[in-house]
Amino acid sequence: MELIQNSIYFGVVISLVSYGLGVWLRKKLKVAIFNPLLISVVITIGVLLVLKIDYGVYEKGMKVISFFLTPATVCLAVPLYEQWEVLKANKGAVLLGCLSGVITSVVVILVFAMIFKIGHAQYITLLPKSITTAIGMDLSAELGGIPSLTVAAIVITGILGNVIGGFVLKIFRIMEPVAEGIALGSASHVIGTAKAMELGEVQGAMGSLSIVVSGILTVIFANIFAYIY
Repeated sequence: MELIQNSIYFGVVISLVSYGLGVWLRKKLKVAIFNPLLISVVITIGVLLVLKIDYGVYEKGMKVISFFLTPATVCLAVPLYEQWEVLKANKGAVLLGCLSGVITSVVVILVFAMIFKIGHAQYITLLPKSITTAIGMDLSAELGGIPSLTVAAIVITGILGNVIGGFVLKIFRIMEPVAEGIALGSASHVIGTAKAMELGEVQGAMGSLSIVVSGILTVIFANIFAYIY
């Protein structure tokens, strides 16, 4: 236990092992609920609780992985470049789709904040829930929110989008590749885009683009909605 407490590699090892197990379960069982990120979160929390390890110990190692978060997000530009012609042909749909997704997100947060009468800081914390962590954390901190809770909201949103996104698309009979990618990318950022990439190259490219466009639009609308409640 003392070795674990003093090790900077504990967070990296438990994160990679638990995520790898999640990937294996997803491939083996082929059930949407067995999302690799969800599995890794559950396993990591369980290990920390059972071994009674302070989160600070885990976080020390996680900084190594967090360092690669922004470069990994930038790498999503690759499928976007490969589908550049599709993007140019559908630029209007992409912009309007992302705009509707962002407006829906911030309006829903505002309505729920009023219904449940949560504090202003908590309200601000939830506004960036549908954008990538790299942007959401900084936006939350700048507006006076709680970045650590923003990360939790972003992760939960992404997992839900990944798990139920395909099901929702089927219910509403959305079968157009561009629309599928925009829906998943604008609603559930990088994790949703991972699901979009499973559906096809076009969906993945549109999801990647939606992350960028939705991130920019969310920064604009979050600054506006921050003063409404």
